[in-house]
Amino acid sequence: MEEVFRTNDLVKLSYVQHLLGEAGVDYHIADQYISGVEGNISAFPRRIMVARVDAMAAKRALSEVEPG
Repeated sequence: MEEVFRTNDLVKLSYVQHLLGEAGVDYHIADQYISGVEGNISAFPRRIMVARVDAMAAKRALSEVEPG
């Protein structure tokens, strides 16, 4: 798996999920449930992980989205 995006912004995360879905790229959200441990202070960004073979397609689909 390769990280293609990370953010603390839940709206941006939702948009990234939409773009990857439209591009047909399977993804995994790492650190999605850490907020229960961190107390919802957004100290840990959620990371979008994809298979290495899909990394280029994912990066292309997310090229217009600002990181962070």
